[in-house]
Amino acid sequence: MPKAKSTIEIKNRRASFDYEFIERYTAGIVLSGTEIKSIRAGKASLVDSYCYFVNNELYVRNMNVSEYWWGSYNRHDPKRDRKLLLTKRELRKLQRATREKGLTIVALKIFISENGYAKLDIALARGKREYDKRESIKEKDMRRERERS
Repeated sequence: MPKAKSTIEIKNRRASFDYEFIERYTAGIVLSGTEIKSIRAGKASLVDSYCYFVNNELYVRNMNVSEYWWGSYNRHDPKRDRKLLLTKRELRKLQRATREKGLTIVALKIFISENGYAKLDIALARGKREYDKRESIKEKDMRRERERS
């Protein structure tokens, strides 16, 4: 029997305003205890989250997964660093790219995949300058005006 499609999708809206995305990837997340239940309840946040390398492994920092309300002794630390699962080829490519000046890896959204696993969309990104941000606002306003008429 196929599983029901999950509607959980937690986005980092600020990322598209602050960064220009170069490449996107979907990574698995290593979770412990009641973290998956909190994510399924929609109790997670990606504000100010980013990814970094330690010993050729990719981790996400500042991803907040709130404590599960019904959890007892097996509670987790809401702000702990979580390991991301990617292929070796993708990890090597990202590690080489982040050595370049101005490139970083940003978390974009958390979702539950069709087979029930929590996944994190990440992107290799370059920070936008102030005039790029103003241009993005203008484009968004123009798009909104076109949709109204």
